[in-house]
Amino acid sequence: MILSPKRGFFYKGCHACTFLLIFEHPKLIEVQENYQQKTLGILGGGQLGRMVIQSAINYNIDIHILDPDANAPCRAIAHQFTQGALTDFDTVYAFGQACDVITIEIENVNTEALQKLAEEGKEVFPQPHLIKLIQDKREQKQFYKEKGIPTAEFILTANKQEVLDNADFLPAVNKLGKEGYDGRGVQLLRTAADLDKAFEAPGLLEKLIDFEKELAVIVARNKRGELIAYPAVECAFHPTANLVEFLFAPAAVSTEIEAKAKEVALNVIESLDLVGILAVELFVTKSEEILVNEIAPRPHNSGHHTIEANFTSQFEQHLRAVMNMPLGNPELRCPAAMVNLLGEDGFIGDAIVEGLDEAMAEKGVYVHLYGKKITKPFRKMGHVTLLDEELGQLKRRAIEIKEKIKIKA
Repeated sequence: MILSPKRGFFYKGCHACTFLLIFEHPKLIEVQENYQQKTLGILGGGQLGRMVIQSAINYNIDIHILDPDANAPCRAIAHQFTQGALTDFDTVYAFGQACDVITIEIENVNTEALQKLAEEGKEVFPQPHLIKLIQDKREQKQFYKEKGIPTAEFILTANKQEVLDNADFLPAVNKLGKEGYDGRGVQLLRTAADLDKAFEAPGLLEKLIDFEKELAVIVARNKRGELIAYPAVECAFHPTANLVEFLFAPAAVSTEIEAKAKEVALNVIESLDLVGILAVELFVTKSEEILVNEIAPRPHNSGHHTIEANFTSQFEQHLRAVMNMPLGNPELRCPAAMVNLLGEDGFIGDAIVEGLDEAMAEKGVYVHLYGKKITKPFRKMGHVTLLDEELGQLKRRAIEIKEKIKIKA
């Protein structure tokens, strides 16, 4: 589904439709010639940037990468790689000056440098003030409240003592305001006995939701005003690491819930006025209410399956959105499951992948390793996408793949 309010058309279909429009509209041809001459700079050189580069190769777009890790996954395939701190003003500013368009694959970046670059004429997407807002979960939640976006009830807390003072709000989730990701910076506080786990830093207490399912909807928007929404996916989280272990697409929900989830996600990106891609994590409550949990203004773990399963992958869509290209068709071509390949608990060192040949021999199995040489417990080392016409089969096969492929040292 693609909405284009500025050009006043609505169309739905395959990639061929997108390219047909390019040839029928002279303005689109002009844009195409322009974006091929632009250099895209990405702050962050991890697996997300790596998969964006893999999409950019098809369009002859040069990608420059900034990352603090000399052995970052993007290093070997970027047109230009700069080692440096993403949070340092001078480093980010100097890096951005050599790029035409600048984007991110991680939120923990220096937004002041990005703002200065934008003021000097560089195109920075998502916009620096929005990255800054999303960097702080406290500001995220207040934004939802101000805009009437449905979310769980919350209390802002400045320190551990303020969490203790609100013990009557339990059961709740204590979240750090800044720098929490992949399960870090989140504590579940069910009873007063758990209060000692509270963070001694600014954060929030969020009411624990007795949800039916956890969904994610990826949406995208370019400067022309085009909007797209991917089909909702269902996420299953690792029981201890608090990060996505499995993903299933499409989500096993009613058409009404699917439509409502997309509507909420599109409302979030429009309320932000964000240019780029946005992953919106959602709770479906027992009463079928949709609540926004968190958002990420970049490609996201909940969209890895789109490389094989959708007409346009989230990585190509991110590229299209920030480069102001026509947005691609987000629809599913086939039901899919995604399995995160995490470093096995108890292993640190040079990565050894077990069970790879056995998994690759199966029909509809696509393995993506991220080029990380060192494994650690629960580190994201890769993912596997499985395609199958039968959703029930996908769930069984996803568990089997998880047991076959082990990353050890």
